[in-house]
Amino acid sequence: MKSKTLAAWLAFLGGPLGLHRFYLHGLRDLWGWLLPLPTALGAYGVLRMARLGQNDALSWVLTPVLGFTVAGCCLTAIVYGLMKPEDWNARFNPARPDAPQGNTGWATIWAIVFALMAGATTLLASIAVSFQHYFESQVEEGRKISE
Repeated sequence: MKSKTLAAWLAFLGGPLGLHRFYLHGLRDLWGWLLPLPTALGAYGVLRMARLGQNDALSWVLTPVLGFTVAGCCLTAIVYGLMKPEDWNARFNPARPDAPQGNTGWATIWAIVFALMAGATTLLASIAVSFQHYFESQVEEGRKISE
């Protein structure tokens, strides 16, 4: 029996590593194995930016990838947490449509709340980082043209 609460927390806390996918779909899930790839690329971008500074173009491309991956996993946690018990059990517990694992409790609600806060913050920060570099490069090109 698959627990909605556990799946929501796994998507929130371990989503970028694919833990929720492995829990729900098993170790043969392709998306579960692919999720660590953008996570690792984004983490590499963050490390590059910390080491080489904000002028490193590759870090500006890779850093938002981590943020978008985390935000996507937070959205997945919210979707899991908000699923109706009937829908959850029909999809993940088809043998028992009335299984209590599909019910929403306080632990599920807190997973939704934390995922909403962290996901929104991460998404907005990733968008800000992306646009900051774009606008800085446009200002630099404008300076070159005006000279």
